[in-house]
Amino acid sequence: MATNNKRTSPQVASTAGKALGSSSSSALQKSLAGSALRQSGTNAQTGASTEHKASKALDNARSSSLTKTLAGSVVAQSNKKR
Repeated sequence: MATNNKRTSPQVASTAGKALGSSSSSALQKSLAGSALRQSGTNAQTGASTEHKASKALDNARSSSLTKTLAGSVVAQSNKKR
């Protein structure tokens, strides 16, 4: 398995933390935020199901900028072979 050594940036980690703490964040945003935070400061990689959700969010023209920021970070940290 090819390792992806990318990590969540401090800026995105801060945004993810705020999204998790906000009652106005959607379930998708909270899921992506949790994944992004899990990958902050570690070599953890995005799982296949989360990668799929993030990819769909990036392709959706109605996704908010918050969703796309979190999704982009999550996809960037996916397994290189997928």
